Amino acid sequence: MAKAKSAYVCSECGAQTPRWQGQCPQCQAWNTLTETVLERGGGAAPSRFAALAGAASRLQPLSALQPREEPRIPTGIDEFDRVLGGGLVAGGVVLIGGDPGIGKSTLLLQALCHLAAAHPVVYVSGEESGEQVALRAQRLQLQAGELQLLAEINLERILDTLKTAAPRVAVIDSIQTVYSESLQSAPGSVGQVRECAAQLTRFAKQSGTTLILVGHVTKDGTLAGPRVLEHIVDTVLYFEGDNHSSFRLVRAFKNRFGAVNELGVFAMTDRGLRGVSNPSALFLSQHAEQVSGSCVLVTQEGTRPLLVEIQALVDGAQSPNPRRLSVGLEQTRLAMLLAVMHRHAGIVCFDQDVFVNAVGGVKITEPAADLAILLATVSSLRDRPLKQGLAVFGEVGLAGEIRPAPRGQERLKEAAKLGFDTAIVPKANMPRHPIEGMEIHAVERIDQALDVAKGLSE
Repeated sequence: MAKAKSAYVCSECGAQTPRWQGQCPQCQAWNTLTETVLERGGGAAPSRFAALAGAASRLQPLSALQPREEPRIPTGIDEFDRVLGGGLVAGGVVLIGGDPGIGKSTLLLQALCHLAAAHPVVYVSGEESGEQVALRAQRLQLQAGELQLLAEINLERILDTLKTAAPRVAVIDSIQTVYSESLQSAPGSVGQVRECAAQLTRFAKQSGTTLILVGHVTKDGTLAGPRVLEHIVDTVLYFEGDNHSSFRLVRAFKNRFGAVNELGVFAMTDRGLRGVSNPSALFLSQHAEQVSGSCVLVTQEGTRPLLVEIQALVDGAQSPNPRRLSVGLEQTRLAMLLAVMHRHAGIVCFDQDVFVNAVGGVKITEPAADLAILLATVSSLRDRPLKQGLAVFGEVGLAGEIRPAPRGQERLKEAAKLGFDTAIVPKANMPRHPIEGMEIHAVERIDQALDVAKGLSE
């Protein structure tokens, strides 16, 4: 069989050269040439998006198609199934990224050992030997009798083994260690990662095998390799959390079969990762008495409402340039909110250092956290605690208005279920029917919200 030919393609302009150069001869861009397969021995090589194409395509009306709901494959880990949208999908490709040692391999080994009792599964290890994987399974006390293991990094051998074994679920740990003989570049290079991911994805779509790829991340926390890797796969999951903490968060950033931005919460134990049934308890501090600078936010992560404590510390600036620091929240948005508070509520913080933190290591990106940040900041500035049992949410606009947040009814019900009896919400989120055991205050502007919070704390 003739060896596949390759060329170097510029990622900026698409120009091709037979050999690598530091600068593209067409657009003069530097370090943009990556190796790409052009053809194989019997003909043209499949495109990296060929996995999306069927054996024969034909034009047909959309109304003539009869879609069917494929049954999900439960992994045996409820929090993992929640992030996936209910379980694994036949023929789906899942990409999992995260910092080294955060628990990616541990979680997948637990899931595969559970699946192996009912389905044929294969674990392809490119970073660890078979003995190391067996030692981890023994340490976690997992029943891995039916789990098939392959310690290999050659793509062609991996595909031959998967075609012969025909597993229901296969894990590639990790995609950066796999290389194809058709390319001369080293494993982990852009060309190798793109080609190996494309061929594995095509195999998954054609055979119906569910494929889970483990990806490395850069120092910035993003997946290493080409951006096209995230476009090829069906689901992209990220591990979050501090290695020094026992809690891990798995977040879905892309999911063709479920909700985006869904969150799964795990606790790392000596028996592996265990799902946390009530994650709100992790993000709420237990104070003996009310403290200033603390406000409880009802945020929405995918389909799940969560209660998170927002803490703020306002202190006199020790330098000409006051600091604005936030952990788990957007720092640029904090500066904007302080300017809105000054303009529309008359509260000045230009000579104060402001620090804001989301308890528990959770990262909050939705703008519905604005109102909680402002109330916690004012509470710390005045050294006056907010009312106990108060939960808030709402987006703050530049004109000082309080804008509504999605799924306000679900947020309020979750807060009431956890024992909160008072809420400050945008007027548009005021429920039509009262919620038992909860007093709800609807506000339209930031000055109204501050007055209500002050009146409740007195």
